[in-house]
Amino acid sequence: MSWAEGVRGAIACAVAAAALGVVRPASAHHSFALFDHVNRVTVTGTVVKFDWTNPHVYIHLAVPDGAKTKAYTVECASPNVLTRVGWKYGDIKQGDRVTLLVNPLRSGKPGGMLERAMLADGRTLSDGNPPGGVFPLQRQRE
Repeated sequence: MSWAEGVRGAIACAVAAAALGVVRPASAHHSFALFDHVNRVTVTGTVVKFDWTNPHVYIHLAVPDGAKTKAYTVECASPNVLTRVGWKYGDIKQGDRVTLLVNPLRSGKPGGMLERAMLADGRTLSDGNPPGGVFPLQRQRE
C-alpha cells in the first residue's frame, strides 16, 4: 500500500468515526420517569399551539382555572406513531377546544403525557400505546 492510499484510508476512517459520533447523540431519548403513570387527569382547554414535530408531538393548552387560565403542555408520541393510529397533521388547530386524558407530571406542574384525546369534532384518538398504557403494572397497584 502506498503512502497516499494509507492517508486516504486514515481520513476515511476518521470521517466515518466523526459521522457516527454526530449521529449517536441524535438517537438519545429522554426518560418517561417525570410522568405519573399510576394516575390520570382529564384536562379540557383551548389549543394555543400544536407542534407536529419529531421526536414528539406537543399540544399546548390554555385551561380555565377560575378567572384565569393555566398553560398546559402535553407530550405525545412521535408523528409516525400518531399517524399509524389515525392522527393527521391538521386534526388539531389553534383555537380548538379539546379534552385530553394525560399522565400528569410528577412535579405537579401543569402538563403531562397523552393517553387519549377527544378532538373538537368529537373524535377520540389514542396515543398509540397498548390498552392500559405503557406502564400497566404500575396502574395495577392502585
